[in-house]
Amino acid sequence: MRIKALNRDEMTPAQQKVITAAIAGKRGTAPAPLLAWLQSPEMAQRAQHLGEFVRYETSLPPRLSELAILVTARFWTSHYEWYAHKRESLKAGIEPKVIDAIARRERPPLDDPKALAVYEFSQALHQSHAVPQPLFERATRALGEQGVVELIGILGYYTLISMTLNAFEIGLPAGEKAELES
Repeated sequence: MRIKALNRDEMTPAQQKVITAAIAGKRGTAPAPLLAWLQSPEMAQRAQHLGEFVRYETSLPPRLSELAILVTARFWTSHYEWYAHKRESLKAGIEPKVIDAIARRERPPLDDPKALAVYEFSQALHQSHAVPQPLFERATRALGEQGVVELIGILGYYTLISMTLNAFEIGLPAGEKAELES
């Protein structure tokens, strides 16, 4: 890890306030990227607040949110994010064969038009940094305009998460092994 994990007694009052708020929130814990973000308490506070919204409060059901998060974690080969959200994806009802296909960078077997729209939209935006008009229209029909806006928020937030985890080399919990190949 490229950053020192701070003990509470080493934190400034502003850093302690961020940690306290994160633990008191819907997560019940401080997310791993907070280790780095604490160096900028204002950014940490704003980022964790956005994260709470995109994770728990969008119009997309957890199954679709988790699908977008997995696509993002895989795009960035973010081992910690994959580790955390593979489990959440299973809880949300994503089939193991879908998760395995994403891990292998293969198109997953998705029958649900909403899930397919989330997958294709996420892939397009990550891979080509754009979304073709027909795909944009299909996603808007499937998810609604609010859903598309929130999907982009999920993709952007989890890109920030993945970049932070990768740049600061925030690794997996002790005893866990990376599941993704480069």
